[in-house]
Amino acid sequence: MSQLRLLPSRLGAQASRLLAPHDVHMFNWRSRSSGPPATFPSGKRGGSSSYMEEMYFAWLENPQSVHKIRGHHVAQLDPLGILDADLDSFVPSDLITTIDKLAFYDLREADLDKEFQLPTTTFIGGSEHTLSLREIIRRLESTYCQHIGLEFMFINDVEQCQWVRQKFETPGVMQFSSEEKRTLLARLVRSMRFEDFLARKWSSEKRFGLEGCEVMIPALKTIIDKSSEMGIENVILGMPHRGRLNVLANVIRKDLEQIFCQFDPKLEAADEGSGDVKYHLGMYHERINRVTNRNITLSLVANPSHLEAVDPVVQGKTKAEQFYRGDAQGKKVMSILVHGDAAFAGQGVVYETFHLSDLPSYTTNGTVHVVVNNQIGFTTDPRMARSSPYPTDVARVVNAPIFHVNADDPEAVIYVCSVAAEWRNTFNKDVVVDLVCYRRRGHNEMDEPMFTQPLMYKQIHRQVPVLKKYADKLIAEGTVTLQEFEEEIAKYDRICEEAYGRSKDKKILHIKHWLDSPWPGFFNVDGEPKSMTCPATGIPEDVLTHIGEVASSVPVEDFKIHSGLSRILRGRADMTKTRTVDWALAEYMAFGSLLKEGIHVRLSGQDVERGTFSHRHHVLHDQEVDRRTCVPMNHLWPDQAPYTVCNSSLSEYGVLGFELGYAMASPNALVLWEAQFGDFHNMAQCIIDQFISTGQAKWVRHNGIVLLLPHGMEGMGPEHSSARPERFLQMSNDDSDAYPVFTEDFEVSQLYDCNWIVVNCSTPASYFHVLRRQVLLPFRKPLIIFTPKSLLRHPEAKSSFDQMVSGTSFQRVIPEDGAATQAPERVRRLIFCTGKVYYDLVKERSSQGLEEQVAITRLEQISPFPFDLIKQEAEKYPGAELVWCQEEHKNMGYYDYISPRFMTILSRARPIWYVGRDPAAAPATGNRNTHLVSLKKFLDSAFNLQAFEGKTF
Repeated sequence: MSQLRLLPSRLGAQASRLLAPHDVHMFNWRSRSSGPPATFPSGKRGGSSSYMEEMYFAWLENPQSVHKIRGHHVAQLDPLGILDADLDSFVPSDLITTIDKLAFYDLREADLDKEFQLPTTTFIGGSEHTLSLREIIRRLESTYCQHIGLEFMFINDVEQCQWVRQKFETPGVMQFSSEEKRTLLARLVRSMRFEDFLARKWSSEKRFGLEGCEVMIPALKTIIDKSSEMGIENVILGMPHRGRLNVLANVIRKDLEQIFCQFDPKLEAADEGSGDVKYHLGMYHERINRVTNRNITLSLVANPSHLEAVDPVVQGKTKAEQFYRGDAQGKKVMSILVHGDAAFAGQGVVYETFHLSDLPSYTTNGTVHVVVNNQIGFTTDPRMARSSPYPTDVARVVNAPIFHVNADDPEAVIYVCSVAAEWRNTFNKDVVVDLVCYRRRGHNEMDEPMFTQPLMYKQIHRQVPVLKKYADKLIAEGTVTLQEFEEEIAKYDRICEEAYGRSKDKKILHIKHWLDSPWPGFFNVDGEPKSMTCPATGIPEDVLTHIGEVASSVPVEDFKIHSGLSRILRGRADMTKTRTVDWALAEYMAFGSLLKEGIHVRLSGQDVERGTFSHRHHVLHDQEVDRRTCVPMNHLWPDQAPYTVCNSSLSEYGVLGFELGYAMASPNALVLWEAQFGDFHNMAQCIIDQFISTGQAKWVRHNGIVLLLPHGMEGMGPEHSSARPERFLQMSNDDSDAYPVFTEDFEVSQLYDCNWIVVNCSTPASYFHVLRRQVLLPFRKPLIIFTPKSLLRHPEAKSSFDQMVSGTSFQRVIPEDGAATQAPERVRRLIFCTGKVYYDLVKERSSQGLEEQVAITRLEQISPFPFDLIKQEAEKYPGAELVWCQEEHKNMGYYDYISPRFMTILSRARPIWYVGRDPAAAPATGNRNTHLVSLKKFLDSAFNLQAFEGKTF
């Protein structure tokens, strides 16, 4: 009767709903004995319907009226036996019963031995069609209330729910062969002895070991084995630092000596840059899967300490690998994400990443999520770390089944992981495996957890390691002998000792050996560029013309476009005939020409298909047929590369991370992310700071991601104005005080040495060239482009085909080409600027008639700083005052970056005066009049030739 006492609290609605058929007429279960159908009477509720029928009909009318008792809440998931795995301990009193309360359900003890006809919605019977109530209870308890807790009833798909039921309810499904058990034991040996070896050799080193969840190694290997069996050839993993070295050693199969040598403090770095700590590094490895005897490629993506930041990066890389393989259904490439319990519940990027999972241009056709549920976050108790019952509840938003499992039951873990891999392959949907475990040490090996969790860690200190538990079990059942077990341990210990000996011979650390995304054939054998030349980026005029003609047409028949769009297309046609381009057409020609050359182009972000400012219109919509669209860019040439343009979800962190990962997969692509407004990039600051600006320095990882950030002070308020150029420039790694050596390849050498390229184009032609240069360079660097808003339609912001044809290239600096160049010695002021303010300056100069006395030079590329060209311009006008003019406030924008570099290149012989808005806290004013007044003020200063007389710099 102990089972009966547990029945309602453990099963409750789970049993009712699992056994309740969808056809209500089948609800009367017939007893084997003669007589009327055996039903569950309603007891105190009265009437002829059974209790479960009442619950079922009540649920149909109002799901909220039925209590939410779930078997997984009382499953035995905590290895420590001191906590519920969830925070929801409430069990409705009407389902807590003992023998004396059986009458509440019109049941008697004798009913437990009655046999009932099983409905078709359950699989607990196996080949049997009837079972006693006592056996029904036992089997359901065995399925749902032991070491596995299942959450799937929220999934609104009957087929998927039935699939899960069959996998777990069918009797005997968790039977393992002796060989499978021995393999599992060997994997546990490697997982635990690896950590033990590190603890012995480097007892005072941080390594973020896996102790307490050693089963994660066989868990991951099972997912990979099962996926390989089903045809997967490439697995991309992302994970935090805990257990990372173990995964590198025993899953990815990184050479042990290369891991061990990372602990040597005397090891010299062979690569430029900062490098990174060993538990952040990634790895790429191709090998034979020993279980399936098939080739498998494993990639563990490098990541920072910022937990979960790597999630969208992994998804983007996975999507790109699927794209390049033509794997639209995800049958060849998949991703696995490992999480910690506190981070999975607490970090918003997890939610952002989940919401990409089923979007057409972002789906990776299902990810297996493995949560290492330590039941603690650093020092924070789960009750203080989340409001949801489980750390995994976020996954419910995408109808992902969640399998909770006690990590001290290795066989249950392995079975769950096998089912998870099969689910992903069957339904192409996410699935979560929640390894409920513990953390044997503190947050790191130097940390003392007893300060804050004394009772938990007293229990942990008494806890028998999972390896010993499982080995004792197998020895007791005769699967292995004690001698075989000890030999397995000795064999792996010997492997580690031999690798340790070899590691002492290593004197140099090569971070390039830890590269997570190699580009075969792109660099030479030493990982260096095959050439150091800056390519010409112009293209033949007939190509420009052809692209312009397609951009101004609808290349499919019977397609009705909006009348306003017809005017836009006619405008493009007119520009093409007159050999001119605006911003949108220049972008079209840059993209289209790269597609012709076999370069895949992908543009992603919020509203990018039309463009925030209604200028792009790369996706045409039929006005009469719902969801019928056309992308003219994919109709340029028969054998062109594909063009992907996709509106993203309203996310910056997740989507920029995704596109960064996409750009990691291949150098032969132009991958762009456009912010709806430039300042929205600060919602993705983690990706920018931890991956984009520092990725190459930390991980020797080249990446050509392009950020398009609309920027400009136009009286639209503190938001939507500034893309915060000062932040990107402050993180640029070029030295402001080092006087450069001007060599023949100075420009390309600067680009190769920088951490990223920052440009603020003033003409469509500049924009065209810098986009093409990005993928024609012999290496890849992130490119930050401050793109315009008002200039998109400015009548003066147009370029001629002459500035884009073959033989032309990107101009880092556009010098003055007007009247001032006729007599440079008489020029009194040389104004340097960048971007949109140039047009304000030209207009004001014209109104004051100062074309011969004031020259204006534009910096198109701000970083790396064009020292050579700035020096030429300053020397061209020897008697001129040098002024930097910007529309941003003085403590923002570019001045703090350019000023020391001007001083260096001018040997501090001439000052560079500032003209612009005064320092301020907010990037821009919200008052239109204030905006115009401040604009007039700094324009007056720019052309007041006496403004700096008598002042010292």
